[in-house]
Amino acid sequence: MSEQSNSENYGVNHVTTNRFYVEMDSSLAASFSECSGIDVQIEKDTYFEGGANEQQRIFLKRAKFGDITLKRGITDDLTFWNWINKTLEEGKPERRNINILVFNQAGETMQAWSLLGAIPVGWKTPALKADSNSVAVEELVLAYEGLKIITESSGGGAATDQKRDKTGYIASSS
Repeated sequence: MSEQSNSENYGVNHVTTNRFYVEMDSSLAASFSECSGIDVQIEKDTYFEGGANEQQRIFLKRAKFGDITLKRGITDDLTFWNWINKTLEEGKPERRNINILVFNQAGETMQAWSLLGAIPVGWKTPALKADSNSVAVEELVLAYEGLKIITESSGGGAATDQKRDKTGYIASSS
């Protein structure tokens, strides 16, 4: 393969961690400076069979999803506070599907993580200091029930119509 075709194929298709957006209510909700905690751990049991000393048997169990922490500079947009406030009201929590979109350097959506049945479980404001000149950053922590990877944005944030099917799952919006 020639050097020119390599640059054409890979030159603008790399993904960096600084080009991402959060989609909620079928629109880009906010620009965040940091997103951490997208992970899944699958519990397992390990069994050893008598006479099979060179192998072990792995049996998979439940998946456990980590909480997502989103950070951004404080704004006058109260979308997240209003969502948390509904969660605080007895019997009023709203689960939402949230998409975290990652772009390449050409501005194309490379991948999106869809958090299924997300709900806020934490919100924190920065320490306020009279002698500081740093940007005030708020944090939003989300728990979620499932994770899907989608290759293009499909508007994942319907807020109030999150319903479980007969097996208890919250459906993906894609």
